[in-house]
Amino acid sequence: MIDFKTIQLLDREIINSFLENYQHQGCDFCFTNLFAWQPKYKTSFTIIQNTLFIRFLDSELNNLCYQIPIGKMNLKHSLQMIIDDAKENNINLIIKNITKEMWAEINEVMPNTFQYQNDRDNADYIYLSQRLINLTGRKLQSKRNHINHFKIENPNWKYYPLSTIEDIEDCSKMLDNWEDMNIHKAQQSLRYDYIATKAMLDNFHSLQLKGGAIRVNDKIIAFAIGEPLTADTFVVHVEKAVNGYNGAYTIINQQFAEHEASKFLYINREEDMGFEYLRKAKMSYHPDLLLEKMVLTLEQVNIVK
Repeated sequence: MIDFKTIQLLDREIINSFLENYQHQGCDFCFTNLFAWQPKYKTSFTIIQNTLFIRFLDSELNNLCYQIPIGKMNLKHSLQMIIDDAKENNINLIIKNITKEMWAEINEVMPNTFQYQNDRDNADYIYLSQRLINLTGRKLQSKRNHINHFKIENPNWKYYPLSTIEDIEDCSKMLDNWEDMNIHKAQQSLRYDYIATKAMLDNFHSLQLKGGAIRVNDKIIAFAIGEPLTADTFVVHVEKAVNGYNGAYTIINQQFAEHEASKFLYINREEDMGFEYLRKAKMSYHPDLLLEKMVLTLEQVNIVK
């Protein structure tokens, strides 16, 4: 049985030593997400023979799940270790966040062992950074219109990079107001979204995050948080805006990309988690790449959502 332990902030350096070498565009392979969403997914890890193993709880499947092991260990051997771990814990083996490239590697070393199902809800939306910055073309005309209307209605707006403790505290206060306005929706996922965002703000400098905010009359009405994911990809973890400011989400998206991610070729805006409003919003920017993911199970084992 593999001895997993809960991910904590102090584990950032050791976990990143594996993730940074992996250079994968998926948002699942980012320490900030593993740490900030730990309250929901109960994410844990261990390192064996210079290989990183990650396990987490999927509440929808009511099952512990694994990610592909990363490191020096022979892939077939590391996969067999998680197969054995699942068996010893008397759970169905489920490996999530598997891309087509990963599936090809896994199927090569262990043919006829796994079956896969597409996981559209967890596909990552990836865009060319310059498209999100310049919003050129007919398809993005409505985004330009939203920004123009915002600027007309709010002539005193200004973008600020998050750097000071005061800026971060103001974002935290805005986040509290955002939760108060959305709590009536009674979606547990929103509560975890709040908790994860709060964790990013509370540990902003320790996680070495990048952030930006829009102020109107010196009041923060929108903010975004992200960080470099790979050498050519920047990931946006959070975009939040208060109600009552038309175009607030559009302008924080554009300004954050321009000021914090312009040096990167791609911007990953993460998945939609199956929420129709998020899917509609992210598809409206016409992603250049939809990073598809799969769920793997052992042959003859079906999972039910």
